[in-house]
Amino acid sequence: MQSANVLLRRIVRSSVLPFATQHGMKKDLFPLSRTLSLSLCLKQDKSCEPSEKLDLDEWKKVMKSGLQEEVSEMVSEPKELSSLGAARETLEMWRLAGRAVPENMSEEQLKTFMECPSKSAKKKYLKYLHLKELYKKNDKRKMDEKRERRLEAQDQDSKTEEAKKSPFVCLWSRTMDKAYNWRAAQSMIFGQPLVFDMSYEKDMSVREVSNTVRQIVMSESSNRRSVDPFHIHFCNFKDDSLYHREFIKNYREAWDKLLITVTDQCYTEIFPKDKLIYLTADSPKVMKAFDHDKIYIVGSMVDRSIKRGVSLARAKRLGLETAALPLDKYLLWNTGAKNLTLDQMMHILLTLKDTADWKKALEFVPKRKYCDFVNKPVKELKKTLDLISTLKLGKGREKVEKQFAKNYPKRYKLKQK
Repeated sequence: MQSANVLLRRIVRSSVLPFATQHGMKKDLFPLSRTLSLSLCLKQDKSCEPSEKLDLDEWKKVMKSGLQEEVSEMVSEPKELSSLGAARETLEMWRLAGRAVPENMSEEQLKTFMECPSKSAKKKYLKYLHLKELYKKNDKRKMDEKRERRLEAQDQDSKTEEAKKSPFVCLWSRTMDKAYNWRAAQSMIFGQPLVFDMSYEKDMSVREVSNTVRQIVMSESSNRRSVDPFHIHFCNFKDDSLYHREFIKNYREAWDKLLITVTDQCYTEIFPKDKLIYLTADSPKVMKAFDHDKIYIVGSMVDRSIKRGVSLARAKRLGLETAALPLDKYLLWNTGAKNLTLDQMMHILLTLKDTADWKKALEFVPKRKYCDFVNKPVKELKKTLDLISTLKLGKGREKVEKQFAKNYPKRYKLKQK
């Protein structure tokens, strides 16, 4: 009997206990093995009681439940894997068919795709993922291009720095700077004054003021490099204003060395009123020719919202003469406001001062704003175009013919013949 009990213990230890430890059933099987061994020991005196049979039945139930759980886990895993594989195959088929399908999808995205209730919902979800992937690729491409441009700019800067270090270039730049400064110093004594009105800070935002200062810096550099520069005056200029801070940002230490006149006085207090002409696009009077004896005033303003009549109202309030550039006379204007930047105005005035040629001066107007130069005024061309259109439509034919004969008698006689 003892040998049978030992054999039973060995069987339980060798086969059942390792399986139970793998599946977390060791605690349940330990009391059952004790009951089995005790029942075999007591079998000499008494017959098997129903409680011992119940223990055996529980042991069988535990064994069967553990095996069923293991089998269910083994079956569920391949089912999930097979469903994910089927979803990937369908996605590959849709991609080959030319539908909007992302190239890479995670398992979570595949599961959400499988959980979509309808086919249209699945298509929408795939389109969303496809667009998201395209946006990411585009951002990455832009970042790579930006990095390449930065590297190219660094290479160019390094080359220019190497070129600047050469003694000949350093000598040339120093001599040219001295020549430009000498011209600017002469213009402060003998040059024609040009006034920048710095009283528009309240009418602009911080960004517009910074753009204005940047354009004035460009204007000053082009004026300093010209053959016959203006004597630039910054009138109505206040210390520690937004203009002042932006100028210090741009010029830094060179601000105090500029060969210009900066004053907080108004230009009417410095110059006689009969010599002042305020240049504004809203003026009804058109500038015919550049006058070397007059003093031109330019409003230091960049207005993105295009508030019409601000500079014209200021000039009228001060009782000054106004003038506008003859853009309609020489240019066939496309669309948009006829406002120019401050550096463009400086180039136009310098060219007029040197050559007195409007066509050369108006070449600095951006070409996107006009079609071409015209020989005769645009108003006459518009009149002829309106007449031709009305003749084609046949509205008021007699009146139109009379007006046409009055304006163009030679063409009308040729037409009658």
